[in-house]
Amino acid sequence: MNILVLNSGSSSIKFQLIDMTRRSPLARGLLERIGIPGSVLTYYQGDTKHRFEEDTPTHQEGIDRIVHLLTDDKLGVIHDLADIAAVGHRVVHGGEKYSGTVRITAEVIAAIRECIPLAPLHNPPNIVGIEAAMKILPTTPMACTFDTAFHQTMPERAYLYALPYSLYRKHKIRRYGFHGTSHHYVAREGARRLGRPLDELKVITCHLGNGSSIAAIDGGRSVDTSMGFTPLEGVCMGTRCGDLDPAIVLFLQREEGMPAADIDALLNRQSGILGLSEVSSDMRDIEQQFKLGNRQARLALEIFAYRIKKYIGAYAAAMNGVDLIVFTAGIGERGPQEREMILAGMEYLGVQLDSAANQAAFGKAGVITTPASRVTAMVVPTNEELQIAEETREMVLALQPSGE
Repeated sequence: MNILVLNSGSSSIKFQLIDMTRRSPLARGLLERIGIPGSVLTYYQGDTKHRFEEDTPTHQEGIDRIVHLLTDDKLGVIHDLADIAAVGHRVVHGGEKYSGTVRITAEVIAAIRECIPLAPLHNPPNIVGIEAAMKILPTTPMACTFDTAFHQTMPERAYLYALPYSLYRKHKIRRYGFHGTSHHYVAREGARRLGRPLDELKVITCHLGNGSSIAAIDGGRSVDTSMGFTPLEGVCMGTRCGDLDPAIVLFLQREEGMPAADIDALLNRQSGILGLSEVSSDMRDIEQQFKLGNRQARLALEIFAYRIKKYIGAYAAAMNGVDLIVFTAGIGERGPQEREMILAGMEYLGVQLDSAANQAAFGKAGVITTPASRVTAMVVPTNEELQIAEETREMVLALQPSGE
């Protein structure tokens, strides 16, 4: 069974065609600058890379280009579109309605539209991608996996804010959490590598990239996560401030005369690692400046690690222990310096870092604690596309009559 996974952004489409028998991609790629002059399609046919430069005005034309490449006589990996058993779409926000992958219907699309106020930058292009794919593959089953779905198992004490309850009733203001597909995948994969059932483990997953979030997963269920009503809450990130005294917003409005749009830009795009370091939002640049003795780069690194350390401690307390800590995403997978800073001083928790193993686990899976460590820490490269494909496959099999 081949599953096509699509991740539609405002001006881009990431895609993978995954052979579920081997659990590996037949083809993958990224179409960038949709609707902008200079569109670029990067396409991997197995391990062979191809690059095409051709203006792509709409997502409809973008998905059309992608599926034609997949079936091309020379560059294709399947004979025709009938070889695609289903399409799995990544959708950022599903609100409270969806706690898992669902088959796409008119009702589901309407629900995604209802969540646009909660994810105005993400849900609209997600819908555009879905509708474009449905036009090209009208008889192919389609599913969507929500970034927020995995965290719908959080209890009320974790997801409610201490605001008047009427605001929750009216506007559904609550913690939703994000990166759920990644947290789910790496927790499951981490348990597999540990050789223990996920439903017996207390796991803390650290998805660390330009956007970062931490999740507490008890018995395979998300019980808390650092991102909240929006992806702005939580740990310090590339350009996002993370946790903040809300009175600071009022102070800036009063003392600086800043309008809401300027404050939004400040907190989401000018803060975090970029704002602290005054160097870059890219951790590779920060690491370089840190080695050169740049004080603010060092401070940015220390704050980044300290905030994550606090969340790990809090979630260990909330779950009454932790068995496994998993690092993933760009920084989590390729940041041995950051991992070392985060785990330093956690001997009380039972964490004993193996420095050599930590350095060796650069961009690849590996345990980074000693055999004597009571808590295992490991690196697990995330694979959100495979997680989406697996959940889509389960949806397809559920649709088939018994016995097929």
